[in-house]
Amino acid sequence: MLVAAAVCPCPPLLVPEVAAGAAPELDAARDACADAVGVLAASRPDLLVVVGPAEHGGAFRQGAVGSFAGYGVDVSVRLGPGEAGEQQLPLSLTVGAWLLERAGWADAPVEGLAVAETLEPKFCIAAGEELAARGSRVALLVMGDGSACRTLKAPGYLDERAAGFDEVASAALGAADTGTLMGLDDKLAYELKAAGRAPWQVLAGAARDAGLAGRLLHEDAPYGVGYFVGVWS
Repeated sequence: MLVAAAVCPCPPLLVPEVAAGAAPELDAARDACADAVGVLAASRPDLLVVVGPAEHGGAFRQGAVGSFAGYGVDVSVRLGPGEAGEQQLPLSLTVGAWLLERAGWADAPVEGLAVAETLEPKFCIAAGEELAARGSRVALLVMGDGSACRTLKAPGYLDERAAGFDEVASAALGAADTGTLMGLDDKLAYELKAAGRAPWQVLAGAARDAGLAGRLLHEDAPYGVGYFVGVWS
């Protein structure tokens, strides 16, 4: 059963060494993510699963390794405490692992689930239901960004539909509105480069009958990309 969830964005710029001189621009997002991870720890889970978007889906064991070397910095992380494993994390789970390391996570075993960005909603929801059934006290750290088309300088250029999509998504994340999240249009999300759509629908499936309340801790769109931080508990 799902007892808590944290929703965080997954840009590599969250890592100060990657952001370098621009690091202060995301200080508020980092602080909110730290608060969200704290809510997960307070829920006393017996399993934490980090869920994030990737080109291909897959499961990752505790100890899987991620690196930010591709961004020019010698920073690597492990998924949860313990010895390093052989699996290589995709970027979204690498950022999630960094958040956990930064928080000194040692509260429960950790696993990872990469969700293909093109996975149909019904399969995302089913994956969430399976996660919730993994134990009596399951928590999720859900990584994912909103639309990347909010401004002319955004990665996806300006799309007038982006702000409306993000407004619906952020409201649903803040209210733990599983129905709205389940109903997000996957094709529109793909066009708007909203990488968080699939992980958010995994969360919705996991929380369908959990009776959790939501709270939005942070919302912004730096660089033309929607970033949301929220907690469900």
